[in-house]
Amino acid sequence: MTEFRHETVATDGAARAGILHTAHGSVPTPTFMPVGTAATVKAMTPEMVTSTGAGIVLGNTYHLMLRPGAERVGRLGGLHRFMNWPGPILTDSGGFQVMSLAKIRKLTERGVTFASHIDGSRHELTPERSIEIQHLLDATITMQLDECLRLPAERHEVERAMELSLRWAARSRDAFQKRPGYALYGIVQGGTEPELRRRSAEGLREIGFDGYAVGGLAVGEPQAEMFQTLDATVPFLPGDRPRYLMGVGKPSDLVGSVMRGIDMFDCVMPTRSGRTAQAFTRRGTVNLRNARHADDPRPLDETSDCPAARDYSRAYLHHLVRSDEILGAILLTWNNLWYYQSLMRGMRQAIVEGCLADWAARFAEEQALGDLPPWTG
Repeated sequence: MTEFRHETVATDGAARAGILHTAHGSVPTPTFMPVGTAATVKAMTPEMVTSTGAGIVLGNTYHLMLRPGAERVGRLGGLHRFMNWPGPILTDSGGFQVMSLAKIRKLTERGVTFASHIDGSRHELTPERSIEIQHLLDATITMQLDECLRLPAERHEVERAMELSLRWAARSRDAFQKRPGYALYGIVQGGTEPELRRRSAEGLREIGFDGYAVGGLAVGEPQAEMFQTLDATVPFLPGDRPRYLMGVGKPSDLVGSVMRGIDMFDCVMPTRSGRTAQAFTRRGTVNLRNARHADDPRPLDETSDCPAARDYSRAYLHHLVRSDEILGAILLTWNNLWYYQSLMRGMRQAIVEGCLADWAARFAEEQALGDLPPWTG
């Protein structure tokens, strides 16, 4: 049986290229996980997700416990069989969604009780129940339950939430059933306070986890502040374990975070943007709703090997978007996920070749160019 581990194959400064070995296959890192919240990456088939180069996807405890129910998914053979995704799956613990989506919620030392945003039904999520749900889902990587504060918040509130999350981390560790190739990650909290981040990271190391996530960022703080928080956090995380930055982010966020030693990412941005007419390209973001594209026969990016970016004209994509055709969301989501995976491949190769700083400079230059000039015929 495969043991869960992160193998570093090359470094360049703080950045690492490696391989994440799991019970459901191996994934090169740094890696971006498409978000499949409710057991589907929206607008994509599993085969399309695979075609982009993605090797691992994310599911969510909160949404799946409410519908269709973790016990039902377990009876049907687990999330891999249920959604026809044989590769690794990481499941978020549900804590963030409880805080952001639940209609009514009450937090105690035991856990959080809340009313479903779907039908108002009452539920309780404790560290033990979150781990149980993720076990029923057969998550390859399970996340501890933590308290996710809305920021900005007073320092004493950030400290209280961080300390509660540490106590929940220990309970999550005790509830987790160890199996070869499966993992449990702890989540570093502490807002943008370096001292709280250090205490959280050291507390999690003492408990002991298979991987470590940095939570509570990408919630509206400036990018520079996020990078400063990573600079204050990553040095306190074990070098032999994977590091996961939760909910991040824009392409420039990913580049800067990889350069600071992060291995794993997830974000709804590429899929959500695909459903709202936004296309990510090497020259920045393109809004296909704009009338300037109506007569443009050029593809999104003639240099891309993604069929959506290479084989369809901007005029056609504009037509699909303006007509509210489902195919528009499909093609733009496909393009965006492909672009994100291309970004990961480029960084992995640059780390191996020892030229990540030069690669990042070229990336920034291309993004700064902006989109192609309007088509004039």
